[in-house]
Formats: sequence, C-alpha cells, structure tokens
Amino acid sequence: MTSQPAPPSPEQIRRAPKALLHDHLDGGLRPGTLIDLAHETSYDGLPEGDADKLGALIRQAADSGSLERYLKNFAHTCAVMQTRDALVRVAAECAEDLAADGVVYAEVRYAPEQHLERGLTLDEVVEAVNEGFREGERRAKENGHRIRVGALLTAMRHAARALEIAELANRYRDLGVVGFDIAGAEAGFPPTRHLDAFEYLKRENNHFTIHAGEAFGLPSIWQALQWCGADRLGHGVRIIDDIEVAEDGSVRLGRLASYVRDKRVPLELCPSSNLQTGAAASYAEHPIGLLRKLRFRATVNTDNRLMSGTSMSREFEKLVDAFSYTLDDMEWFTVNAMKSAFIPFGERLAMINEVIKPGYAELKSEWLFRQTAAEPVVSSGFIA
Repeated sequence: MTSQPAPPSPEQIRRAPKALLHDHLDGGLRPGTLIDLAHETSYDGLPEGDADKLGALIRQAADSGSLERYLKNFAHTCAVMQTRDALVRVAAECAEDLAADGVVYAEVRYAPEQHLERGLTLDEVVEAVNEGFREGERRAKENGHRIRVGALLTAMRHAARALEIAELANRYRDLGVVGFDIAGAEAGFPPTRHLDAFEYLKRENNHFTIHAGEAFGLPSIWQALQWCGADRLGHGVRIIDDIEVAEDGSVRLGRLASYVRDKRVPLELCPSSNLQTGAAASYAEHPIGLLRKLRFRATVNTDNRLMSGTSMSREFEKLVDAFSYTLDDMEWFTVNAMKSAFIPFGERLAMINEVIKPGYAELKSEWLFRQTAAEPVVSSGFIA
C-alpha cells in the first residue's frame, strides 16, 4: 500500500476510524441538551437560553484564561446531571456524537460523586451512565456507525472518596466500567493523597490513569508513575520540560522523559485543551509535534468537547494543519490509543486489525485511486 504523501481532507479525517482515551462526560454536553435539562430540573444558572449563543459563551469562557470562568462551565453541566434520566440522555448523546465523528472506541470519564445532589446513589449513577452508553451505541449502529464506549470512574483530588470510587470501579468491572482516574487541581492535591485507592486497584489487577503533568509539571508525573503506578498519564504534556533541544537540533532526554518513552507510558494529549490551559501558545508549538518525532506513546484526545468546541476530527484537523500530518500519522496516533486502551488485549488487537487498519487502508486506497485517475496517460510520446 502506497502511503499518502499529502495531508488528508476534512472529509477523510472525519471518516477515519479514531480511538479516544480522554474525554469528560460533563465536559461534552450538547448546548441544546444543557438548556433542555436546565428547564427540566429548574436550574436557572445558565447565562443564555439559545443553544448556539450558549455554546459560544462557554467556549469564550474556556478561552479566557480565567480558571474561575472555566470551572463555572462544569458547575452548569454537573447541576443538570443529577437525575437518572439526565445521565442516560447525556451518555447516550455522547456515544452518538462520538460515533458520528468517526470514533470507533472511546473511554469516557466522569466523577460519580458529583452526581448525588438529588438522591442518586453511586451505584445508580454508574448504572444510569452505562445504560446511556449502551443506548448510544445502539442508536449509532442504527445510523451506520460503529462504536464501543467504556467508562472511567473519576475520583476528585480534593475530596476523600478515592478508595470508595476505586471499589465502585472494581465492582462494575466488566459491566461497562474499564478503569479508574483521579482529576482536579494538581497543585496542592498530589496523587499520593490517594495511595490507598491505587494500592487497592493494583491488588485487584485493575487499570487506572491519573491526571498529571497538565499544569503542575514533572513532579506530578513522577508521583503518578513512581509512587502510584499509573498505567497512563492524563495529559502528561509537561514531560516536554524534561526534554532539551539544542540549537543544532540534537535532543537530550532527561531520566524521567527517558523512562516514560522506554516504558511506553501512554500520554493522553489534548491539544485544544492544552492551549486553553497554557501548555502551548499555538498548535504548531504544541509538544505533540516533538513527542511524535521522538516516538513517545502519544495519543490525541478531546478532553472537554463542549468547553473547547472540539471533536476528534477537529483535533486532527488542527494537527494536520500545524504539522502536515498524513493518514499514516493519524493511523499511528490511533493505533497508539488502541494499544493503550483498558480493555483486554485480544479485544484491542481485534479492533486494530479488524476496524482501524482496514479503515485507514480503504482511505489510502481511495486517495491512490483518485491520484492515479487524475494523472495524464502518456502514450508514444503524446499525452492521450
């Protein structure tokens, strides 16, 4: 198969099979759904009642550089996600939206402890979200799309329920939950506060990722790996601080960066979100470019689709524009993500060999056919 030497079109990017490891359920609501649920739950805190205008306001707040304004968006979304029906709807629409964007595998995370204000139990929250994901998968199939969604249960760094949430994740293992996560402010709330949860998960041979190296830097990454034993790094973009690039272009990796690359620790990179939080000034300056060249286990993710006004296709479009990535590069990122998923090895392998690789092969064949058809046929020295 001849590789595609030119960047793919937006249509090819959308059709390409994609795998997503880092996406927050409460950061991906449709603006219209947010408005509907606010009416249903009598929540009057939304700044706008028109879906398009509300979406624009939320994105502006996320781009403002104000953490207070950014976090306020989650106060809105969590406020309306307090009933079983709301959770089912949001989860179903999440699966539908991802599938329509060409995502074939997704791990979507949420914090059950943030959805208890109207009397739901932790178990009821998990069961509602799982029901929604299965419904969304069913609807996607009816529309000709294929997707599998697994849930990651998140504990909040500033709270004291990590072990309880870890036990919850283990209880619903193989029932739709594929792993565990911690999230929240890194500074002042190190992952080592929750060592009991991580030790429990390791004893149970369960999977977990840790938000680390997004805002706080290398110490957060080191703690997540060496103290807690994380399987993946949520973001991990600040590993770039342990990489030196000399004026002559030579690269030197520090010991932590070398460890991360040597151990093939997956990095759940979220380019648009990273720009909003100041990890890079532009897509062209995002560390993913260097990390790709150095062959770290880099993956591309959305983080919060509503807040960033993004999708997996948009993330890849930005990277294609910035780095002239081809379908080969997209396939590399996608296979990286699928290799790093928290489902069994055989299921990961089947997704790679039966869905992802054939999907990219088809797109490359189409491109080659179009190029060949567009070339003039030369016969006897004359162009026919």
